[in-house]
Amino acid sequence: MAVLAFGGVFLLGNTLGGGGSIGGGPTTTVVTAKQAIPLRHQITEADLDTAKVSGTFGSTYASKNDVINLISEISITKGTVITSDMLAKDIGLIPAGAAPAYLPLATGYVAMTIPTSEQTGVAGNISVGDYITVVSSVDLSLFNAGGQQSGPTKKITKTVFYNLRVIRLGPAVANVQPASGQAQTGQANGAPTSGVTSSLTVELTQCDAEFLIWLLANTSVRYTLLSYRDYVPAPTDKDPTCATVQAAGGVSQTTVDKRFHFSSL
Repeated sequence: MAVLAFGGVFLLGNTLGGGGSIGGGPTTTVVTAKQAIPLRHQITEADLDTAKVSGTFGSTYASKNDVINLISEISITKGTVITSDMLAKDIGLIPAGAAPAYLPLATGYVAMTIPTSEQTGVAGNISVGDYITVVSSVDLSLFNAGGQQSGPTKKITKTVFYNLRVIRLGPAVANVQPASGQAQTGQANGAPTSGVTSSLTVELTQCDAEFLIWLLANTSVRYTLLSYRDYVPAPTDKDPTCATVQAAGGVSQTTVDKRFHFSSL
């Protein structure tokens, strides 16, 4: 259990900022907690600092980039040297009893759960903190006034959403490795958990939610998983194009086509 890692936690003084050092002898750069980090929190750059320390502190991190987007398995005190057994890659691996009462949403954003499967959702490789794109395949007759088209059926495939941040998985949990590299098990006999997640909860604006609901109902939708090197910072403030839920005005095939330009491809 990650909580057992507490015995190996090394607290740096609050006066020791990034680039500081403590102890004698050779030093190494490690990532530390810049502020208190609660249980089941997705790590951001604002949570992290670095320091030069001497001694051995288990499996530490030398770069903030190695820690960003991981999930805290314990409450981490400000100034603590962060080690891999404190973190997981998937919130589903952390006991849910102490889950926060709210989802990690930026101001003006909402959470929406979308269906997934093995083939739709990259064979279960999408995890909490990942970013996905949404690809829609559309029959162009949807956008014809009479619902008819001459000649062979025309279909268009187009990426409609980029950089949707995944904030929850459910209900099945794939056997994702924690940050320490040691898989946890969810069965009494020690066998690894199995199954592919059947839904993804993503963060988006209410306006985008309306478009996505329409596309899920009327088109064939699949997801692709971005490289972690291409992840963008999670939103921290309102989207000026849809600052509140009241800004969502409804969608139809006309507004969908106007936004995504299916019929003009």
